[in-house]
Amino acid sequence: MISRVHSSILQGIDAIGCEVEADVSTGGVGELKLVGLAEVSVKESISRIQAALRNSGYRWPGPKVTINLAPADVKKDSAAFDLPIALACMLAGGQFVTEKIDDYLVIGELALDGRVRPVKGALATAMLAGRQERQGIILPVENAAEAAVVDGLDVIGVRFLTDAVGFLTGELPIDPAQVDLDSIFAVSAHYDVDFSDVRGQESAKRALTIAAAGHHNVLLIGPPGAGKTMLAKRLPTILPPLSLSESLETTRVYSARGLLEAGRSLLATRPVRTPHHSSSSAAMIGGGAIPQPGEVSLAHHGVLFLDEFPEFARATLEMIRQPLEDGCVTIPRVHSTLKFPAAIMLVAAMNPCPCGYYTDPKRPCKCTPNAIERYMGRVSGPLIDRIDIHMEIPPVPWRQLRGESDGAGSAQMREGVIAARRIQRRRFSGNGETTTNATMSSRKVREHCKLDQPGEAVLKQAMCELGLSARAHDKVLRIARTIADLNGDQNIQSQHLAEAIQYRRLDRKL
Repeated sequence: MISRVHSSILQGIDAIGCEVEADVSTGGVGELKLVGLAEVSVKESISRIQAALRNSGYRWPGPKVTINLAPADVKKDSAAFDLPIALACMLAGGQFVTEKIDDYLVIGELALDGRVRPVKGALATAMLAGRQERQGIILPVENAAEAAVVDGLDVIGVRFLTDAVGFLTGELPIDPAQVDLDSIFAVSAHYDVDFSDVRGQESAKRALTIAAAGHHNVLLIGPPGAGKTMLAKRLPTILPPLSLSESLETTRVYSARGLLEAGRSLLATRPVRTPHHSSSSAAMIGGGAIPQPGEVSLAHHGVLFLDEFPEFARATLEMIRQPLEDGCVTIPRVHSTLKFPAAIMLVAAMNPCPCGYYTDPKRPCKCTPNAIERYMGRVSGPLIDRIDIHMEIPPVPWRQLRGESDGAGSAQMREGVIAARRIQRRRFSGNGETTTNATMSSRKVREHCKLDQPGEAVLKQAMCELGLSARAHDKVLRIARTIADLNGDQNIQSQHLAEAIQYRRLDRKL
């Protein structure tokens, strides 16, 4: 007898359909075959499934069992096939009968006692079930809240193998899981940090406000203890709130990596990823035999903060250049090419020299000019050129450090950012993927960043004296456009350009 259970294969952060077929024959010599390009983790599941069936009060069908995972030309490497394989074998062996099996996708890992353990990629599988117009999905109860954010889908969470069988036979009614998205965002969309915690550094706050308003990348340069890390970690608090579509995209990445907390439905705040400078290229960009998303994708719609920027391996830093330009990571393999989202804001922090005190007015620098040049040369010019804003962070004076906080807080800064983003949405409506000033193409720059005569004079002087590249020329115009949006001005004026030019710190000597 042949049975078929519908499941899914996780490829990157997307799920594709998989049919789990089982054939049980009573004749011939007893044998067990698992075919369909299954990796070791799937092949090892047979012993686990047999024990789960036995300890749940069922028997292993046989003596001859053939299990096929289709399509056969796609690698399968996941314990999520345990539950569909078990159900397919039981159906083929005639241990229960159901008419519901074609209406549901099934995923889940089995423990030896029949418990159903959580798996990766539940959100992607739920989206696949929606695209296939199935009635619902059967999955571990810990993943139910995550999958329930997909509208129009019955999400059936099960704790044991017996629960899945009971639901399919109609003997155990299970109510579909439901979530209230409004309450999730209301409760979870808050941050534990605020820019009001930062003493002084109002010029840095201004630069970060501009960066958040136009989605510009930032490089913070300053001595140790000046507050670079403190500023960077508070940047998400002034970014616009995550929309539902942005939250789903980011949650899907975390779900595919298995980093979503059990019982959590969505990421309601923008992620901040702070990888250590010893991180490998695969950890940063993504990769592996079956590619997994890396840190740049985990920071999707959020902030990737690289502290001690020159300490990262040069090859690793160079790999960031493509995601900064394209907003995605493309990982080619012989059998397929996977694309991971990476719409990030890069915030990098570095000292001005090896000892860190080259720009400190009170502590002398002990580095030679050659040592400083070698240190700065660890980050390539093309990568520096792709970072819009270079901001020097000076040490905080004693008076400001011990005084009361009288600077702008996150709520006040966020109001200006949201207003500027609203202007950009109106400007770029109907322009495809362009939604912020930082993502304007060169053609859009010429269209939306026109200058008057004084502005042309300021930009010409900067190009001649600083030797700005063509890319830096466009970035100055994009930053000036953002500054004008923050001020509510329709046209870019010379003062906007002057402020934008001062943020190209590394286009001149430190």
